Amino acid sequence: MSRSAPALRPFLPEDAPMLAAIFAASIMDLTGDDYSEAQQEAWALAAEDEAAFGKKLGAQLTLIATLQGAPVGFASLKGTDHIDMIYVHPSAVGQGVGAALCDALEKIAGARGAKTLTVDASDTALEFFRKRGYVAQQRNSVIVNGEWLANTTMQKEARRCRDPGRPRMSRERLYLFDTTLRDGAQTNGVDFTLQDKQVIAKMLDELGIDYVEGGYPGANPTDSEFFSKKPAFDHARFTAFGMTRRPGRSASNDPGLAGILEAKADAICFVAKSSAYQVRVALETTNEENLASIRDSVAAARALGREVMVDCEHFFDGYKENRDYALACAKAAHESGARWVVLCDTNGGTMPHEVETIVGDVIKHVPGANLGIHAHNDTEQAVANSLAAVRAGARQIQGTLNGLGERCGNANLCSLIPTLRLKQEFADKFEIGVTADKMATLTKVSRTLDDMLNRAPNRHAAYVGESAFVTKTGIHASAVLKDPHTYEHVLPESVGNHRKVLVSDQAGRSNVIAELDRAGIAYDRSDPRLTRLVEELKEREAAGFAYESANASFELLARRTLGKVPEYFKVEQFDVNVEQRYNANGLRVTVALAVVKVDVDGERLISAAEGNGPVNALDVALRKDLGKYQKYIDGLKLIDYRVRILNGGSEAVTRVLIESEDEAGDNWTTVGVSPNIIDASFQALMDSLVYKLVKSGAPT
Repeated sequence: MSRSAPALRPFLPEDAPMLAAIFAASIMDLTGDDYSEAQQEAWALAAEDEAAFGKKLGAQLTLIATLQGAPVGFASLKGTDHIDMIYVHPSAVGQGVGAALCDALEKIAGARGAKTLTVDASDTALEFFRKRGYVAQQRNSVIVNGEWLANTTMQKEARRCRDPGRPRMSRERLYLFDTTLRDGAQTNGVDFTLQDKQVIAKMLDELGIDYVEGGYPGANPTDSEFFSKKPAFDHARFTAFGMTRRPGRSASNDPGLAGILEAKADAICFVAKSSAYQVRVALETTNEENLASIRDSVAAARALGREVMVDCEHFFDGYKENRDYALACAKAAHESGARWVVLCDTNGGTMPHEVETIVGDVIKHVPGANLGIHAHNDTEQAVANSLAAVRAGARQIQGTLNGLGERCGNANLCSLIPTLRLKQEFADKFEIGVTADKMATLTKVSRTLDDMLNRAPNRHAAYVGESAFVTKTGIHASAVLKDPHTYEHVLPESVGNHRKVLVSDQAGRSNVIAELDRAGIAYDRSDPRLTRLVEELKEREAAGFAYESANASFELLARRTLGKVPEYFKVEQFDVNVEQRYNANGLRVTVALAVVKVDVDGERLISAAEGNGPVNALDVALRKDLGKYQKYIDGLKLIDYRVRILNGGSEAVTRVLIESEDEAGDNWTTVGVSPNIIDASFQALMDSLVYKLVKSGAPT
């Protein structure tokens, strides 16, 4: 075959026999050694009835690829966004035929308004689609002409294609300003070290943030040292924060202002009162002196060649109290040369409709290209207020990672970034510095910050939370598995998150199958043990087990039900005692002692261990000597232990969740339930050990 580029043309009814032949010839190439001969024949039979095959292709948008006029491949688009078939004759593989067909269908789908593209790829085609940006969503097993065949549903964000009849509209640049290291440091319980600030600043720069506010030079030793040397950013502008000159002092005679001007920074963000009430009560000065302070400070920074912005503190409250004075403060900053005039909802009580109205008025005096918004979250509307300001014309948004900030926090950039990129209202109008590739790291960035601060991530956070793309109810799960759009507003992978179907007492067969696929556990859809597994899950969760929180225990239960977990060892007996006694220093201490008797392949082993509590002692004793399996569990450790009492009274049932980690850094959670807390803990500990052995491929 010639190496000329493939040409494309529409499908015609008379093409059906030729495309059926291409289809049959390509089956062997697509399946290779993965399918048996019977499976290959079953798949090829789909085109045996050429009339029916042609009717199916004609009902969809089908394109034919030709090389030197000869058809060598075809592809079809089902509906708006589903690439139903792409088949290339083996003789034309490697000549760009599949890519040309896929490109064309993707452009057509984009022009039709598709948000995502979906394809069901054979195992051989997985790599082709991965290279084109498709991400695997779920594994499928289907019966075709009596044979079980498998494929993988993959998706990616559709490229937006403009209507050729409409002029191309340029998008406005929207700038993101991060104040995690300054305003976020006001969060109760948050204290950044110098190293923390350096790492987070670099992470923000790599994400694509335009301005990184590092802190307040001169306010504390950490910030002063941080601003002693400018970070080597690739994108962001390093910004110092500070107050305008003090009332009654000149710009050249204010030590605080001097410290800010001396900082090694690209930009300076001054904070200035813009409320007549705040000027009178907090600053105890005159309105005129406050305006002069704004002008003098901006001029001093501009004279040193710095980019300047002014945070107009209490602007919205000040506007509602004295509109003319609030506007005078904003105009003083702009007219003195400030690149950005940032309107601050400092107390966080302004409503979105008020923000939009007020910003719309300010734009009559200060251009929107020079306006920013700084919203606090005291009414849970900081993100909404930020978007309202953008609608009204503001072009800079200030916020923090994970919404950190004083009191209830600031506008959450982890929510704003995907909203700006993925929601059509903003994505069609604005461009931000965070690319699609960088946005796919957002969940990692969010959780890295929480890890550094030793904070538990917010499971229910929009976009990046662990539960953001979780489905629990059986009906919902069934729909999600058919088409994720049924209960998802964006692709989880677009923000670096992932879809998860929980196994719970509300779970149906769809949930269980999805979890089996995720765990890589082989099964037969016609196996009656699947039904037994669903029923057992419901019975056990009714008794108090929580498998949605214990992935490892679910996998073991599933494997046992399907007959696939060896009995590596058997605990014949264990005994736990707690006693108080005096130690060698004469101090009264409480000590727990556990003794465990284990049978490993006919060898009886007895281990004893002390611990700071009965569960710790039992854990240490269990892992002390497992004979030939010891080497597989040496790196295992318990990292979290949680107890919940499920009902009250003296006969209360206890649920124990244990999180474990191995030498590779992998972690998993197991569950135990019993009226006896030691027994519940033992169940969870045993599951953890057995899961580690299964995971490690330990021999029986």
